[in-house]
Amino acid sequence: MKSQLTLKKALLTLLFVVISATVFAQGTGKISGTVSDKKTGETLIGVSVKIAGTTRGVGTDVDGKYMLSGLTEGKYIVEVSYIGYSTKKITDVEVKNNATTSLNVIMEEGGSQTLNQVVITASFKQESTNALYAQQKNSALISDGISSEQIKKSPDKNTSDVLKRVSGATIQDNKFVIVRGLSDRYNTATLDNSTLPSTEPNRKAFSFDIVPSNLVDKITISKTATPDLPADFAGGAVQISTKDIPDQNFISFGVGYGYNTQSTFKDFLGTSKSALNYLGFDDGSKQLASNFPSRKKIANGLTTARNNSSLRSLSNDFSINNTSALPSQNYQFSLGRVKQFKNNNRFGALFSLTYRNSQNINQDVKRDFYEYDYTDNQYKFSTNLGGLANFAYSFGKNKISFKNIYNKTYDDNYTERIGIDNSSTTANKFYAYDILQKSLLKNTLEGDHQIGGKNSKLKWTLSLSNVKNNQPNQLKIVYVKPVSAINDPTVTYQANVTSLGKENSRLFTDLDENIYSGDVNYSTPFKLFNTSTTLKVGVGSQYRERTFTARFLGAQLSTNIDPDLFESIRKLPVDQIFAPELFRSGVYKLAEIGSDADNYDANSLTSYGYAMLDQKFGEKVRVVYGLRAENYHIQLNTTKTLIDDTKLDLLPSVNFTYSINPKSNFRASYYRTLARPEFRELAPFSFYDYELLANQSGNPDLKRTAIDNADLRYEIYPGSGEVLSFSVFYKKFTNAIESYRYDVNSTPDISYFNTAKATTYGIELEARKNLGFINDSQSLKNTTAYVNLSLIKSEVKNPDDQKYIDKTRPMVGQSPYVVNAGLQHTALNNKLNFNLLYNKIGRRIIQASGINFPSTWEAPRNVFDFQVGYKVLKNKGEIKFNAGDILSERSTIYFDYNKNKKYDRDGGDETITSYKPGTNLSLSFSYTF
Repeated sequence: MKSQLTLKKALLTLLFVVISATVFAQGTGKISGTVSDKKTGETLIGVSVKIAGTTRGVGTDVDGKYMLSGLTEGKYIVEVSYIGYSTKKITDVEVKNNATTSLNVIMEEGGSQTLNQVVITASFKQESTNALYAQQKNSALISDGISSEQIKKSPDKNTSDVLKRVSGATIQDNKFVIVRGLSDRYNTATLDNSTLPSTEPNRKAFSFDIVPSNLVDKITISKTATPDLPADFAGGAVQISTKDIPDQNFISFGVGYGYNTQSTFKDFLGTSKSALNYLGFDDGSKQLASNFPSRKKIANGLTTARNNSSLRSLSNDFSINNTSALPSQNYQFSLGRVKQFKNNNRFGALFSLTYRNSQNINQDVKRDFYEYDYTDNQYKFSTNLGGLANFAYSFGKNKISFKNIYNKTYDDNYTERIGIDNSSTTANKFYAYDILQKSLLKNTLEGDHQIGGKNSKLKWTLSLSNVKNNQPNQLKIVYVKPVSAINDPTVTYQANVTSLGKENSRLFTDLDENIYSGDVNYSTPFKLFNTSTTLKVGVGSQYRERTFTARFLGAQLSTNIDPDLFESIRKLPVDQIFAPELFRSGVYKLAEIGSDADNYDANSLTSYGYAMLDQKFGEKVRVVYGLRAENYHIQLNTTKTLIDDTKLDLLPSVNFTYSINPKSNFRASYYRTLARPEFRELAPFSFYDYELLANQSGNPDLKRTAIDNADLRYEIYPGSGEVLSFSVFYKKFTNAIESYRYDVNSTPDISYFNTAKATTYGIELEARKNLGFINDSQSLKNTTAYVNLSLIKSEVKNPDDQKYIDKTRPMVGQSPYVVNAGLQHTALNNKLNFNLLYNKIGRRIIQASGINFPSTWEAPRNVFDFQVGYKVLKNKGEIKFNAGDILSERSTIYFDYNKNKKYDRDGGDETITSYKPGTNLSLSFSYTF
């Protein structure tokens, strides 16, 4: 009865919130936007924006933004004026009740006092087109992006979906970004002006799907560098900015369900899940006990009682349930509030909660190489919980923002493997129980201020991030019998529990990393040689500290027991072989392998400063040039200090733009960037990766990579939102960091090395064009086609410290081509949206060759995605259907023994892994109050 009352109260409270939001939204509309300079694209502070013929007006804030609120429904003329610029009047600006009309304005400098008095008149449609042109054409560097206005028109749910529309970018598994064919190792990402930490323990990757698309202000991928950008990238720098002050109050929610053709409603094997697991948290039962004996105590020997009690304290429930894989679930809730005060100061707040759960099956995964002939069935349970809370206060010509994001992931994977290991002439049954918990917490405090009477700006940022990765009680166990008896049911499989190795033990790991960063940036405009110039300078630093612990434990069956008991125990299934009564009987001994060197702590301090000039030479030439200096200190310790190094890098860059005419540019650039090894790539910690059938370890001798980059680009902007461009680029890598396979031992070791020199060069073609030029059909006018094609050539000479099979080869992770293409269509006054996306990445090396085995290659796949969205309920609701990876071609990594540059199993190629991921079909509904 009490629970029913509580539920009623909760429902009544929710109903009150919804009704209140609807009531308070009645009555008036708003006009909002950004005012910027036509030539430089810089936003302008203190611009007067008012309703013509009235005294109702506001000044733009420190971001160049304005908002005219409290307007009754109808059409208005907006007048925009600023000292030194021609006044502009925009007609036919339509305002609707309970809606915000977006109007971005471009201002043109007045050449004389007489010109300053000239009033330029444009319609709302013309000015919207002008603003988009200026945004595209006036970038200081070669970049591609997408704004919140464009995102509104798409059916995208999160940042990962949005990034798929940005030219030249490819997103794999929602977190691995590929730019110009370069893998995630050579790309970087920032969220709200500070580096987005990697959420993966063994590679540089970011979960781009944690930010809802309706909270994204803009996304930009910079393909060339300016001194104010982070230096550690070669492919692209992904910059994501979230909103802080919403245009209007809103409440939105979304719910979605998905079907995977390989998984949903099929038999799903796995351990029992608690309610906490479905929320993304572990209940603690699989963690090591706080009083669990140390490595040293185990090595010195435990008493029988302590030995048995320690074994019983481990989580030993390995029973497997057979259920039906549920459809994927996706829930999203967002809340935005804005308060405008009488003095035009504004306070805004944004909140968002996201939840996702999926149960996927990789069926019949083939691993057929060397002496192995295995088939895996993998069952992957994944829950993701995310939260975002942004606050901002804009007052006068200042703004303070406080942005926070949290993401928690719980992955529970179960693998069954069956097959033959010819090297030991055994038939094997292998089982792996693998839980990985990951979390990211990021807090950012930002300040924007106008300094003095000009358009001078001071911007500062303070950020704190925490990343945690926890892997409790990963169990790997193998049962074997002679391969000659593989078809003889009277010969049973027996567990290998008499000895302990990294491939048949329990692994407990814990990673905790804190990142502290801060920067101050100042920019000021002035006249140099009678032309507009902007000086920008800044300083900042980032401090990272990480601790990592790992323990390899296991229950080792004594060989000094009754032979019949010994045999009977080894024949027990996994859910019985570690039963508490066996631990009490004393037949098992707690054992541990590894050493204190498996644990490490590391820290790094990056300090930087830069100065740059954004300078105009006449009406057509713009040059952005400067220097960035970065001082990097790193220390990594295990039982002793392995790395203690400091490096100062001077990183010049110059970006030249020649405006051929109002619709085309020629660009040229040179810049130097870096790629520093990650802590994990340096740490000597080694673990057995049961999916790769190999150990993975770091290399403390790695050096940082220096990269010299050069680009040429010709671009045409035929119409609003359209582009045609042709680019040529060249990159020279010194000490490139690459993954390779060290294969002199029976179990290969996948690690990293530096290749002294590597080069990549290529061309990039981009086209985004509205199809209305074909004829006057309204259907074609509402259709946009786009394509991005990159063709890349790379060459590396392997180091000469070993007799590697491949003397020269392409760079690890570098694809020879990347194709992104799409078709967008709107109908029914933008209520109906269709999107067809295509992506293909050329085959690329995953690990460079060793002494006995050639390089491993990832085969290309054709990936088609389809999206359709239909707005309902007076455009406040939207129904979306998504079909992802429609063809569901096999994902394959292989050895190319016949060197025909394609996967050819019948021609002698060997398969490291190959499986069909399945097609993902999803249906969702969202509604905004």
